[in-house]
Amino acid sequence: MSTDFEMVVGLEVHSQLLTRTKLFCRCENRFGALPNTLVCPVCLGHPGVLPVLNREAVRLGIRLGLALGCTVHAHSVFDRKHYFYPDLPKGYQISQYTHPLLTGGVLTVRSGEGLREIRLHRIHMEEDAGKNLHAGIRDASHVDLNRAGVPLLEIVSEPDIRTPEEAVDYLKKLRQILRAVGVSDGNMEEGSFRCDANISLRPNGTSAFGTKVEIKNMNSFRFVQKALVYEYERQASLLQRGERVVSETRLFDSSTGKTSTMRSKEEALDYRYFPEPDLPPLVIDSRWVQEERDRLPELPQERVRKLSEEMGIREPDAEVLLLEEDFFRYFEEARQELSALARAGSWPEAQGTSRLVSFLLSEVLREWNRKGVPVLSGELRPGEIAYLVAQVVEERLSLNQAKEVYALCVEELRSPKTVIREKNLSQESGEEKLGEWIGEVLAENPAEVQSYREGKDRVFGFLVGQVMKKSAGKAHPQKANRLLKDALGR
Repeated sequence: MSTDFEMVVGLEVHSQLLTRTKLFCRCENRFGALPNTLVCPVCLGHPGVLPVLNREAVRLGIRLGLALGCTVHAHSVFDRKHYFYPDLPKGYQISQYTHPLLTGGVLTVRSGEGLREIRLHRIHMEEDAGKNLHAGIRDASHVDLNRAGVPLLEIVSEPDIRTPEEAVDYLKKLRQILRAVGVSDGNMEEGSFRCDANISLRPNGTSAFGTKVEIKNMNSFRFVQKALVYEYERQASLLQRGERVVSETRLFDSSTGKTSTMRSKEEALDYRYFPEPDLPPLVIDSRWVQEERDRLPELPQERVRKLSEEMGIREPDAEVLLLEEDFFRYFEEARQELSALARAGSWPEAQGTSRLVSFLLSEVLREWNRKGVPVLSGELRPGEIAYLVAQVVEERLSLNQAKEVYALCVEELRSPKTVIREKNLSQESGEEKLGEWIGEVLAENPAEVQSYREGKDRVFGFLVGQVMKKSAGKAHPQKANRLLKDALGR
């Protein structure tokens, strides 16, 4: 990326709420039903119908606001946001504009080796639109209105984000909090967690904002990062040539990694907002807010602190462990199994925990991202990973051997014990056997031994290689090195 300009990013996240019914009617809020089967006159926008606000959706909004340190407003108002699109049956969306439910709050993200606070501008309630269907349909588009009326929270950040990496960490932390407090399932594949990004560039060292461009159609963290990198380079290239950046809405194409023009950017006046006449102002009792505050579960940042203080896990590693509940549960079960093995083997439990965290974040997390939840089950249950890590701690396997065993387990759906037995993989750390191999190598390579003793240190690597070759890779590398040096007398 060019270094002439600073990236300025604000994110708008739409998160569907975990309610049984829609925001203004009693239609079921459920993903995956046959098209247009979860609809009624209210969410279809028939004349004469009246919306009735879902109390549970308001409760979840309050809950998220408290988790993020927002101000929960005792008085908020619903508005009509007008625009024409086939998936919006009423011709307007019921949202909040002038008086949102929540304002303020912060979310702390990792920025390089440090931390930064990203301020939140506002969080407001609104109903979702339907969905246009194009896949497998020739010369036409279909509309599924099952999603129309599903309750949303739109979470709008201040333009405080400066890198694609900060943007991705912000989204991961936000989704983690949404899940932790039971507000949303955060499922990006199903559309319950969707993100638009507003990006502008300004010359380094300046404070005035540049021309803002909105990017839509990003349904994965990886796509958000790619879209921001591409858009930065596109805008930087325009500015370097003395050309103007146009304020517009662009779509991200995941197949090409590029953005393209969708439409000119709308302003608030284009939507012709006015107060929703069929809904009274929303008034929140302070006692209700306090009840939700008292019921909040332990938040992710507190769990990170505890893991760091009680187990000695680095905070960045603890954050990764906690991002996905399934993954953290797997770690907890493996740690308990490893603790029992540590007591039986009389070695420090902290040493095993450190090895376990490192192995999970390097090997298991990579396969989990590639294959999903199945790699956390079957022949690779937590106890099996604990056994594999214990083999490394007890120096029965080298770390590279353990990685090899795990890769075979994933591909062949077998347990580590089976793979180790069938491949005859074990590491020899006994001094007697290592000394036997070293003695044979020294006897077979007298010229190299003499060269080393005369000061040619590079020969040592050759001799180490011969020991590893004679042991078929089973010699403990560090111990073999130490014993070989002792035998050579230098």
